[in-house]
Amino acid sequence: MTQLRGFLEAKNYFRIPLRKLATGHYKLSAKVNGVKGDFILDTGASTSCIGFKSTTHFHLLSEESKIKAAGAGAIGMDTRISRNNKLSIDNWHVKGMDFVLFDLGHINEALMQTDEQTIHGIIGADFLKLRRGVIDYGRNCLYVK
Repeated sequence: MTQLRGFLEAKNYFRIPLRKLATGHYKLSAKVNGVKGDFILDTGASTSCIGFKSTTHFHLLSEESKIKAAGAGAIGMDTRISRNNKLSIDNWHVKGMDFVLFDLGHINEALMQTDEQTIHGIIGADFLKLRRGVIDYGRNCLYVK
């Protein structure tokens, strides 16, 4: 076992394997409200997001939002917000997870151009900060508390 892994697991961190995509992003599988989906881990995304098309897939309730989303070459996109969801990764879970909902079409189009599968959402810096995330780039995994 690596020194980092041993140290973090001794501090009750949970290890999450990541898969590196051709785009350089890391992908992980997770369940939102008990339903499995694929997510990109993005330290540059200020908030965790789910695409509008996945709203019913994850049984999300949402409310209007005045926030406009920007990123990955798109700006001024309309959003909604879904509050108080359950996020599970393997045997680890957290309740009270909020997601911004917006159109992920431009991101999924870029993934398809590199022969990668589409995603349902993005796990962003809000989650990483709250869960004290540590990314081990050498071993392609994420640790959360």
